[in-house]
Amino acid sequence: MTEKLLQYLWKHKIFNTFNFKDIEERPVEILDFGKWNTNSGPDFLNAKIKINNIIFAGNIELHVKSSDWILHNHSQNPSYQNIILHVVFQSDIEIEELKSRNIPTLELKSYIDENFLWKYEKLIIGNQFIPCENIFYPSAIPVNFHEENVLKKLEEKSLELEKNLEQFKNNFEAILFHSLAYSFGLKVNAFIFKQIAESIDFSIINKIRQNETQLEALLFGISGWLDNPEDEQMKIWKREFDFIKSKFQISDLRIHPKFLRLRPPNFPTIRLSQLANLYQQHQGLFSKIIQAKSFEELFEIFSNVKASDYWNNRFNFGKISTVEQPKYLSKDFIELIILNTILPLKYTYHKYHNEEIADEILNFYKNIPAEKNSVTKNWKNLGLKLNTALESQSLIYHFKNSCEEKNCLNCSIGFKILKESSDV
Repeated sequence: MTEKLLQYLWKHKIFNTFNFKDIEERPVEILDFGKWNTNSGPDFLNAKIKINNIIFAGNIELHVKSSDWILHNHSQNPSYQNIILHVVFQSDIEIEELKSRNIPTLELKSYIDENFLWKYEKLIIGNQFIPCENIFYPSAIPVNFHEENVLKKLEEKSLELEKNLEQFKNNFEAILFHSLAYSFGLKVNAFIFKQIAESIDFSIINKIRQNETQLEALLFGISGWLDNPEDEQMKIWKREFDFIKSKFQISDLRIHPKFLRLRPPNFPTIRLSQLANLYQQHQGLFSKIIQAKSFEELFEIFSNVKASDYWNNRFNFGKISTVEQPKYLSKDFIELIILNTILPLKYTYHKYHNEEIADEILNFYKNIPAEKNSVTKNWKNLGLKLNTALESQSLIYHFKNSCEEKNCLNCSIGFKILKESSDV
């Protein structure tokens, strides 16, 4: 038993009976369990109890053992002068101070279902995929669970984007470019690509975006790949980069992407070329994204994006590949971009303009197939059916924010499992 668990039980009123008696066998009626106080001071505020037909209003303090009152030095703290009830899991000593002030002590040990404690112990012990794996059942997923999780994730992402908007003077197009660069970089190069994008004033991107060769040259040059050109195309990019660098007074800063542990299709050379092609193809990219009303419309924006022809038989500079084919964005990669970049930005844009769009955004998620990765695979192994990105995004978010942290006492699934009775 921990104090946090005891507080959880009290807040959610998870007891096998409410016919409470204090340690002196006096009936104690709880009229109001109080409001859980997560700051300093008593654990529950503004509670009401009834003893001997007299109603008392005030605060309630909880401890695992009654002796914790002394251990925590509450006697010397004026914040604990308005205590009307001392609730403990186990009464190991009598507190003379509380007795002299006629403050009852309620021992909860016999009022808590042993089955609940067994289930809670199953949650906190072990190294399963999720803490409740051994007692999880698919119907433990609450109603609207996925919608609520995805909206939480969107809201968190929105707060990050709003900070970026402040930094870049509410320039949504620049934020889109930075966010897309981050996503095109995947895990290995995400922050590096974003750093490259943020090192370029977006007005420069707008001025050269119709010229794919110049846009590639700018991205490749900042990446430090053109200092020693190995073939004719690299020399062309080098000349273009030197021209752009001089014209727009771009610094000598070089930001070097990584190749290590990447599959060739994800090499930074390919991804930066594809990013340049995206901006060359769509002069009004931001407007098209904001105006899109369906997943199909968004998908269409990215469907013809590919690396420039130089990369048809290459993955790196100067090295000819045995396989020659255009390097288009894959279906899975496009869906990843839409989920992780486009939808959060659309949500933030409409929120910024005080436009309600939550239901419309959720519909996008419902029309995108569920992601396939180790996390979603493990959820499926527990009997869940994941058909849409609404479900997969929700469960990935929940796993990272609740399950990995073993935050079971603040988890709606954990609450349902713990509160519902089941056979042991």
